[in-house]
Amino acid sequence: MRVVVTGGAGFVGSHVAAYLAERGFKVVAVDNLERASAVRRLEEVGVSLVVGDVRFVDLPPAEAVVHAAAYINVEESWERPYEYMWNNAAATARIAKQCAKTSTRLIYISSAAVYGEPQHLPINENHPTRPLSPYGLSKLAGEQVAQMLAPGAAVLRLFNVYGPGQTGPYAGVVSKFIERAKGSLPPVIYGDGTQTRDFVHVADVARFVEVVLDRGAAGVFNVGTGRSVSIRELATIVMRLAGLGGEPLYAPPRPGDIKHSVADVTKAKLLGWQPQIPLEEGLRELWTTW
Repeated sequence: MRVVVTGGAGFVGSHVAAYLAERGFKVVAVDNLERASAVRRLEEVGVSLVVGDVRFVDLPPAEAVVHAAAYINVEESWERPYEYMWNNAAATARIAKQCAKTSTRLIYISSAAVYGEPQHLPINENHPTRPLSPYGLSKLAGEQVAQMLAPGAAVLRLFNVYGPGQTGPYAGVVSKFIERAKGSLPPVIYGDGTQTRDFVHVADVARFVEVVLDRGAAGVFNVGTGRSVSIRELATIVMRLAGLGGEPLYAPPRPGDIKHSVADVTKAKLLGWQPQIPLEEGLRELWTTW
């Protein structure tokens, strides 16, 4: 099967592209390289790279498109809401129309940020969507246009993804904690550290994309582990791996950050998928390969 992965040189997209290529798919990555970090990795596994902006260029022919291109920084989205809507929603509408026109399957990589503050835990796919940031709103709009314009699309709501290659100003909390610990600095926690998240390894995300492709699945799916971990607990694990004593540093909460989050992954498991990498194992691997 020929698959196009947009944002294929970014964090999630590059892992998906590389994994699918290793599994025998013919993969083409499309990326404007604005925030890319994994071009060399794509070359190593034989993924073709097309440099282009999905807001303006048509995608190469394929049987399926995994649309992972997006702006992903919650804080930045408050400063650049227009750019987030254009890049995350309007571009998705353009891709969805092209997929519908060519009878190409669409897998849209979304985010648990669409849910906002949970009304119940764990969060299932029927939970109300009330995003708390322009980023979350832009991903929700992207979901809606994907499903409206490309019937049969699959929407993957990723929870807190971590893994190798997640660096720079748009990295998640795991990578930021490890980066500081590598410099013998304590993690910085925004808030009191009691907030919880569901951390899923990017390799497990890539495996689920393959499952969706193989099963021809459509609809909305949570992609997480079903296990909640406090930010304080995460900091403790990272500091233990680093051999750091003392306490984390604390800073004021950030706007748009929710208090608790954990996925109900029942739907994903019904397709035969299970997350395979426990958090401590993933953190240990990330620490040793950083």
